[in-house]
Amino acid sequence: MVIFMTDEKHEKKEKKKEKHSEKKDAPKEAAKEVQKEAVKEVPKEPPKEAVKEVPKEATAPVAAYSPPRPMKRRIATIHVYSSKNDTIITATDQSGAETLAWASGGMMVKSDREEGRPYAAMQAAIKVINTIKEKGINFVNIRIRAPGGNGPKTPGAGAQAVVRTIARTGVRIGRIDDVTPLPTDSMKCKGGRRGRRV
Repeated sequence: MVIFMTDEKHEKKEKKKEKHSEKKDAPKEAAKEVQKEAVKEVPKEPPKEAVKEVPKEATAPVAAYSPPRPMKRRIATIHVYSSKNDTIITATDQSGAETLAWASGGMMVKSDREEGRPYAAMQAAIKVINTIKEKGINFVNIRIRAPGGNGPKTPGAGAQAVVRTIARTGVRIGRIDDVTPLPTDSMKCKGGRRGRRV
């Protein structure tokens, strides 16, 4: 036996279904709205860039050890005139034509008797070495000269102090020469035949 529904009953049934589905969907819609508001309130962070992983095969091979290159040699000549009364230091190029720096013991101390002492010579050497270092010179040859001639043939106390100071400043020393002028025959001493008149 088949029962046919009238249009009124059919409409009532559909309305019940709609109400029932609305009741079910209401909490879901409310939750969605809350989520949307929360998303609006929280500021979005900028997207983080993905860190690219470098494959192990792509890493550069370890280079074999190579010793450091030697510095290019820039050579100067240091002329040291050392007497009992003063020490004069002059730094020139290899030819000796161009003066790079100079100083003397008398520039470093106030009293006359201190001019020939090792301390004054040491201070003068430091001044000269700092100047030539600024000009890029890292290698020196030293030429030491005493008064010579008919005067003293041995350098004063300042000569040794100069060499020690240059060695300690880190500049490489090539050679040290004594260039004191020595007479090949006799030389006339000052003062005349009868000597110095007092």
